[in-house]
Amino acid sequence: MTKIDVQMVEDIAVGAALLGTGGGGDPYVGKLMAIQALQKNGPVELISVDDVPDDALVVPAAMMGAPTVLVEKIPSGKEIFKAFDSLQNYLGKEIFAVIPIEAGGLNSMIPITVAAEKKLPLVDVDGMGRAFPELQMVTFHLYGVSATPMVLADEKGNSLLLNTINNFWTESLARNATVVMGGSVMIAIYPMYGRDLKQAGIRKIVTYSAKIGRAIREARKNGEDPIEALLKATGGFALFKGKISDVQRRTTGGFVRGEAHIDGIDQYKGESMIIDFQNENLIARRNGKVVATVPDLICIVDAHTAAPITTEGLRYGQRVVVIGIPCDPKWRSEKGIATVGPRYFGYDVDYVPVEELIKG
Repeated sequence: MTKIDVQMVEDIAVGAALLGTGGGGDPYVGKLMAIQALQKNGPVELISVDDVPDDALVVPAAMMGAPTVLVEKIPSGKEIFKAFDSLQNYLGKEIFAVIPIEAGGLNSMIPITVAAEKKLPLVDVDGMGRAFPELQMVTFHLYGVSATPMVLADEKGNSLLLNTINNFWTESLARNATVVMGGSVMIAIYPMYGRDLKQAGIRKIVTYSAKIGRAIREARKNGEDPIEALLKATGGFALFKGKISDVQRRTTGGFVRGEAHIDGIDQYKGESMIIDFQNENLIARRNGKVVATVPDLICIVDAHTAAPITTEGLRYGQRVVVIGIPCDPKWRSEKGIATVGPRYFGYDVDYVPVEELIKG
């Protein structure tokens, strides 16, 4: 049995922010919420998905909206509990455990906060193995799990219960509601039973996030190269090293959209890279040639510390390394590529695994 304590929260926040591929929210505010909840209620029990009874109810808790909004619109801390409690009351059944819906800085912390306050276990599983911008972009969707009923709650005290005919309608209706509610909300969504979670979830994502964060922390402490430690922990590939020369970013339709321009340094001097993002990094082109696309992970980290940089945190002049990490095999299925591949996002590009692209 694993207990999530304050140090593990710190490591998870770093690792999940990396796996969030620029999205999932900056971990800072969420980390403070999680640490406060742990200090008040004690460590959270982290359990394996195999420890969840088949007929037990589990629910993801998360933030939905544009991460840039949270820089100014700080959560009150109460809205996620309102969403969670409202969904449980509607379902009329006790929730057995909490799960993260994705790996992302903020969205890795919210489930820990809920688990601590509600004295529930957190399951070592999620629905992405990374972060994606839309609600149907989860492996739960690939296996036919309904996103609804779901509840959205904002910091003003508003809440909304949705029941939809499919997960695409969930995304459309919830996204519009999120915009009206100020650009970001807290949600309880995809209620499911243990039997569904065992089939549809991506396992061991919490411990994987902690492993990444710990590897970076220990490398810094020991005077080792944190970039090399990160690559070893993830099995990822260094795609580029450079200086941020321009960031075009706009918040529209409940998303942060834009692109980052990077001028090469060191061995990449004279070269360039452009990364397009929609909350998360979607496609990376080096000298005009595609070197990585969704659903593989495109991560931007500080060149000296390996600290993950979210899309809202990109700034002119930052020295960065761009890393590509193979996605979970569930995403490489035909339905997975149709749901989150580059063509879904409007790019006239076929998906090719990052490990193959780097050879060319």
